[in-house]
Amino acid sequence: MKEQTKLSFFDRHLSIWVVLCMAVGTLVGKCLPAVPAALGRLEVAHISLPMAFLIWLMIFPMMLKVDFASIRNVGREPRGLFVTWGVNWIVKPFTMFAVAWFFFHVAFRPWIPANLAGDYLAGAVLLGAAPCTAMVFVWSQLTKGDAAYTVVQVATNDLIIIFAFAPIVKLLLGVGGVAVPWGTLLSSVGLFVVVPLSLGVVVRRTVVRRYGETFFRERFLPKFSPLTMGGLLATLILVFTFQGCVILDSPLHIALIAVPLVVQTFLVFFLSWAICRRLALPREIMAPAAMIGASNFFELSVAVAVSLFGTSSPVALATVVGVLVEVPVMLILVNILNHGKHR
Repeated sequence: MKEQTKLSFFDRHLSIWVVLCMAVGTLVGKCLPAVPAALGRLEVAHISLPMAFLIWLMIFPMMLKVDFASIRNVGREPRGLFVTWGVNWIVKPFTMFAVAWFFFHVAFRPWIPANLAGDYLAGAVLLGAAPCTAMVFVWSQLTKGDAAYTVVQVATNDLIIIFAFAPIVKLLLGVGGVAVPWGTLLSSVGLFVVVPLSLGVVVRRTVVRRYGETFFRERFLPKFSPLTMGGLLATLILVFTFQGCVILDSPLHIALIAVPLVVQTFLVFFLSWAICRRLALPREIMAPAAMIGASNFFELSVAVAVSLFGTSSPVALATVVGVLVEVPVMLILVNILNHGKHR
């Protein structure tokens, strides 16, 4: 594997950092209850200001990577795009709902109370309705996917998120018995998708116009990588500061939440892979198409969960577990694709 296709040190060990942040946040919440109490008062319109700031640190650098100029190449091998769009928006949210509902309300009924089952289901729905838009660049590189084609997939997905995420979440949460006001949901999408995406487009175009594409890609973007990772880890600490007592009282729930998320990831991956093989798509197109459906935009899911339900909600906890399982599971799928290329 070439050096440029390797995960960074922090990305490679993301699950370890997540566990450490869980431990730190849980200890702070349990031993220093005044800290979450003070942080909980820092909010405007039911939105936590510290959490909003940290989430922006995560999301904005990712939006800088989106090149909407690539959309002019949308006609190149459109079948791969149809697979991406169809799986991400017609299949994935609904299979996530079905899989999570079965585990939380049926298989895990002896261990998860009904009220928590509904909250965990809501967190899973938020994950399932947000296809990956950032880490998929890494997965595409690791599987020798077509980089230019991946950019087109990500750019079009970001546009679809603006219009499709809120209605799908509203529909599925309603079916699951969780009431979400339209205004709150739409404002969350605007705050954590539309605004950073628009600002990212403006900054990208300004820097590229003034200094060139090479400068932007090789010198400007790398400066934001520490912000993304730092924002993610700090967000996790903050979430688990509010979740400390819940976790200590029910540690088994972390493992139970992870089960349907892992099952869903494998299900969507193999479905996308099977469709691409059926269409005889080239491997460099099939790889990112399969990976973008399997992975999640967990940063957006955490942001919306916190905005809608609060940092101490079980819904937010469920989305954070999605962060915990993302990297190890996706690396398994990378290995499956890389070994499968020889057959």
